[in-house]
Amino acid sequence: MFGGFHHCGPRECGPRGRRGFAGAFGFGPGMWGGPGGPGGPGGHWGGGMGGRGRMFGHGDLKFVVLNLLAEKPRHGYEIIKELEDRFGGAYSPSPGTVYPTLSLLEDLGYARAVTEEGNRKVFEITDTGRKYLDENRSVVDDIFGRVDEVGAFVFGPTMAGLAGSFGGLGRAAFRAGMRHQGDEEWAKKVSEIIAKATREIEELG
Repeated sequence: MFGGFHHCGPRECGPRGRRGFAGAFGFGPGMWGGPGGPGGPGGHWGGGMGGRGRMFGHGDLKFVVLNLLAEKPRHGYEIIKELEDRFGGAYSPSPGTVYPTLSLLEDLGYARAVTEEGNRKVFEITDTGRKYLDENRSVVDDIFGRVDEVGAFVFGPTMAGLAGSFGGLGRAAFRAGMRHQGDEEWAKKVSEIIAKATREIEELG
């Protein structure tokens, strides 16, 4: 169901691969927004991505998680990592939303948990869950149509072209910051430079 989203393999989107795309900007998975930001409940997402705001609407996440379980059984943390991978690090759901969603799917009979060695739980879809996905195919298609749209934006030529510039900025700031720890005057100057660049970008429209 994520079919159109796979624009490249793990090692095909530049030297860092798909998951490393946001990392190429030098800021990591949370760069688009803070915890609990506009990308959906408890996830990291930036409303600046074409003005899209929330990625998943109310109730959408259960379809997203269930669809991932339809592909193969997964641990909760694997679901989080998979979504990070598919969004190139631009969106990351929080454990506080994924695990309650898994519990809800269990309660509804759409998924079940199997306890593995070490008392870890792996979740798998049930026959009832597969039937539920099929009955809501139009809803699921709509959700992942939006996922594909975001994927095209994140992995598109415009953002790919900016990746090197953002990455250079992040690395330069980090390296210099390590040498100037405690230097408030230096930090103020860097903040002013970044603020000026931000204003100029915004003025470009």
